[in-house]
Amino acid sequence: MQKAIFLDNAATTRTGAGVVKAMQPWLEQNFGSPATLYSLGSQAKQAIEDARQSLAGLIGAEAKDIFFTSGATESNNWAIKGVAEALAEKGRHIITNQAEHHSILMPLRYLEKKGWDISYLPVDGDGLVDPDAISAAIRPDTVLITTVHANHEIGTIQPVAEIGRIAAEKKIAFHVNAAQTVGHIPVDVNSLGAHLLSISGHKFYGPKGVGALYLKRGVRITPLFHGGSQEKKRRAGTHNVPGIVGIGEAARIARNSMDAEIEKLSGLRDYIFAWVEKNIEDIRINGHRTRRLPNNVNFSLEGIEGESIMLSLSYPTAEGARPVFISTGSACVSGNLEPSHILLALGLPAELAHGSVRISMAKEDTREDIDYALEAIAAVAERLRNMSPVYKRGDKKCTAFDKSAGCDCEAAS
Repeated sequence: MQKAIFLDNAATTRTGAGVVKAMQPWLEQNFGSPATLYSLGSQAKQAIEDARQSLAGLIGAEAKDIFFTSGATESNNWAIKGVAEALAEKGRHIITNQAEHHSILMPLRYLEKKGWDISYLPVDGDGLVDPDAISAAIRPDTVLITTVHANHEIGTIQPVAEIGRIAAEKKIAFHVNAAQTVGHIPVDVNSLGAHLLSISGHKFYGPKGVGALYLKRGVRITPLFHGGSQEKKRRAGTHNVPGIVGIGEAARIARNSMDAEIEKLSGLRDYIFAWVEKNIEDIRINGHRTRRLPNNVNFSLEGIEGESIMLSLSYPTAEGARPVFISTGSACVSGNLEPSHILLALGLPAELAHGSVRISMAKEDTREDIDYALEAIAAVAERLRNMSPVYKRGDKKCTAFDKSAGCDCEAAS
């Protein structure tokens, strides 16, 4: 089989060679627990502190405010549940938006069942939340505002600094899920006004199973895990030393390579947009066109399902064809194919949400890889549309979303 082209880096990235090399000794020779007093333990403890300093430097924080976790899902759960429980006597109201990641929405729904009141604010057609709407939603019992920095599916970057200023003025805890941005674009906790910020190692060429929560001093929070005294008694459990070393090395590399990666990937992103608009009929770009991650492309194709495109690219039948791995806006939930809640929040009809694909690139991707993938996507889309009983070329009707965006087609449905 030909070498695959992996374009699903918003889901996970390949662990960098330098990161693997840095981790290797801590998997083999230096395997001691940092909780012990003998030399193997003290070496591990120092490695953790070095990694803490490296990650803090990447986000403009102090090392003492970095707490290691198993990833962004744990960090998000800890931030939301921990602040909610710590401030329950002050109030039980939390503000978020409708287009958040499930690791934000599920903890909030858990809290709803426990008596908390959650405001799920709408987003506009590009996926942006209005800071004025957040300000208007604040109540005397509001204890937390939580938002994603950049959406994992459509790449839209939220006006986080504006939201942070609102939270500061109202003296409300502010949590940012930065899983998609840390290591890829500049993130500074002070500029953003974040009191809590979630990080995931495997999103920026680090290992899976390790992340962090930035926790500004003075923020009240209860532990998510109870047990030993690790992480200043905030997060019990034996440290994942190889993983922590890995995320620290990934952070160090990111600081040195970020500018070049942004320039390269934003160029490829804009090239893809121009190519698909020129070569594939009846598509819609999802997410803000410019206020978005450098490596993220998302578009919907009328008349076909994104899952069909994804599977056709993953298992090519032509001899010598290279597998291409992308993502789709459909998700199999309990045996049913459900459209993305994020795309529905933008106002897309279900059929367009079903027909979305996401291309998310990594720093090693080349123009040749992208050209091959685009030609493959166009060929698969053409074949599927020719088989489709619902897609009729030249007989396109505007949707309600199109009309709200300015389409004056008289055949609107």
